[in-house]
Amino acid sequence: MAEPVVDPVTLGGAPAPRVVELVRSTYRVMARRGSHRLSLQDVADEAGVSKGLLLYHFKSKDNLLLATMRWALQRTAERIRRGTADAPDARAALRSLVDAVFVNPQLNRDFHLFYLDLVEHAARVEAYQELHELLRTVINDLYAETIRQGVAEGVFDVVDVEHAARVMRAQIEGTFLQWMQEDDWKGTHARYRDECHDALVRILGA
Repeated sequence: MAEPVVDPVTLGGAPAPRVVELVRSTYRVMARRGSHRLSLQDVADEAGVSKGLLLYHFKSKDNLLLATMRWALQRTAERIRRGTADAPDARAALRSLVDAVFVNPQLNRDFHLFYLDLVEHAARVEAYQELHELLRTVINDLYAETIRQGVAEGVFDVVDVEHAARVMRAQIEGTFLQWMQEDDWKGTHARYRDECHDALVRILGA
């Protein structure tokens, strides 16, 4: 049985600044090196702390990586919510959502290198199985909110909102996967963002 995840980032109220910095350091190291080559010592060196402090807070490398994924997803969700909060209608909310997801080339590249690595782990390692549910409840549900708004306003032609949210996520993640293979990934970022938005408009029947 997988070890229960200890996550000081989301449990017990607001995390201490030290814990957040450890998670940030993990994110930076993993974006550079990937999870296969990442060690707790790498993170400790990045954060300027001892490896023992990481184990004190997170108990294991698996817990640390999952806590870092939660933190990264929470940041993405908060950015989307801020971007869509003042949208006057669902069409504008969809545009704002895409702009919030495609925040900038370097941040998007770092996140998806990290994300793809953990998705691969989740398919192979039992300790990471909860990642699938985490993604569904954070990302799919967030997309579904915008879709429901459009359905209620009569601007999205959607019968099954949950299915449409899965298709929306597939379109966004597929766009990022192709964009990351571009030699000029910085220069093509805006084009892929706009193409993704246009594809979502068609998918949602707007």
